[in-house]
Amino acid sequence: MMASPVTARPLLAALLFGVIGFSAPAMAQDAVTGAANADALFTSPDPTLHANKQVAYHIVRDLLEAGHWDKADQFLAKDYIQHNPNAANGRDAVVRYFTEILKVTPKPIPDRIKTKIVSVTAEGDLVVVTYPRRVTDASVPGGGYTTAWFDMWRIVDGKAVEHWDPALLREAPELQ
Repeated sequence: MMASPVTARPLLAALLFGVIGFSAPAMAQDAVTGAANADALFTSPDPTLHANKQVAYHIVRDLLEAGHWDKADQFLAKDYIQHNPNAANGRDAVVRYFTEILKVTPKPIPDRIKTKIVSVTAEGDLVVVTYPRRVTDASVPGGGYTTAWFDMWRIVDGKAVEHWDPALLREAPELQ
């Protein structure tokens, strides 16, 4: 007698996790690290991709890193669509989230990006920025491990109109 798809899923998952070894934390992981020159990752020989990467660059450096949400209108469309469950749609709602809820205050905009960046990928109107993320976990030797975090923006007419990341409710990742 064959198992139904509903009862087969837990069995399949148990077999995969047991066979692949997901039952215990990984012990020999290579650390996720940032590139030596993050600024260089935000360039492209293709003029359109370069322009889109530059929008993402300024979002990361000027808004997220330096907290200059007063400049958000330069990089985010008014009807900005937000797929992070912690902030509502619209540029004003995102600015309010960072300035009133997270209480981010502006600091000097650095000459070079300080945030560790693993990669920046641009294709069409999408730009994906990947960062090293540190996760604290007492069950892992050393007290934690690194993995990756990403932000993806859709850029139209020189502004981000939509954003994705893997955030969960009430989650602010520890980026390196």
